Amino acid sequence: MRYYLDFEKRLEPLERRIDEIKRFHDINVPQYSKELSALSKKVSKLEKEIYGDLTNWQRSQVSRHLNRPHTLDYIARLFSNFVELKGDRRYRDDPAIVAGFAEFEGISVAVIGHQKGKDIREMAYRNFGMAHPDGYRKAMRIMDMANRWGKPIITFIDTPGAFPGIEAEERGQAEAIASSIFFMFSLNVPIITIVIGEGGSGGALGISVGDRIIMLENATYAVISPEGCAAILWRDGSKGPLAADALKPTSHDLLKLHVIEEIIKEPFGGAHRNWEETFLNTQNVLAAYLEKLMKVPAEELKEKRYNKFRNMGVFEEKR
Repeated sequence: MRYYLDFEKRLEPLERRIDEIKRFHDINVPQYSKELSALSKKVSKLEKEIYGDLTNWQRSQVSRHLNRPHTLDYIARLFSNFVELKGDRRYRDDPAIVAGFAEFEGISVAVIGHQKGKDIREMAYRNFGMAHPDGYRKAMRIMDMANRWGKPIITFIDTPGAFPGIEAEERGQAEAIASSIFFMFSLNVPIITIVIGEGGSGGALGISVGDRIIMLENATYAVISPEGCAAILWRDGSKGPLAADALKPTSHDLLKLHVIEEIIKEPFGGAHRNWEETFLNTQNVLAAYLEKLMKVPAEELKEKRYNKFRNMGVFEEKR
């Protein structure tokens, strides 16, 4: 079922009518063929108006779009022979993070990523992609296996943040995230991080210490959500658009700040409007980076990874 954001609502009646014609009528009949052509032109014109110049706030909304592909969708499309491994061997399995081994274009890799869920039942089961400490400990277990076996690691980031509940704190949420970050700096294998939706707070950073960090065009990556930032700074969550401009969470902002290495082009309007094109663009960028990183010696890889994060960001000193 298609979901429309507030600023996309004008497209809804037109696209529903197009779907209705295709589903219930013969499009070769002149009457419906003509109507379909006229509707398609209207949709194309509206798309240019709506998506032509998205604000930071609108991109933040698109990054959370319910129809965007999630980690398991990328795994199903880009990888083969995926074997999911569960459990942290300490407490339980955390469905908010999926992890396992698969093949990417003939290369055996470890794949780890947040999974938000597609419908209300899966969202509840996956805790909306907000991981408990068990999820990060599971991720570390899989990363350790990948390191011992010499397998590159690919992580997919899509979370509003780590789960802030009492039970997560009781089991050491901050320690688990910090340990995962620390552990990733010690790995001898290439790590590629792809931000496919929301990249929120330490919940995202916990599995995103990558040799290369790449983002989908309409993804976001920030220390806090715009609404959360607004609630803290102005005690008014409705000032999210103002906070979104201040946070600079978009791929274009972060590329300028040298936080990420590359932007993966999304279909016009966003990944939710054309999954296949999104998968193809992601596959091409991932393949190029993986090929280059696999040629770098382990010690050089670790040193460059460390220096990358030590020098991350652009700063100005004013006297």
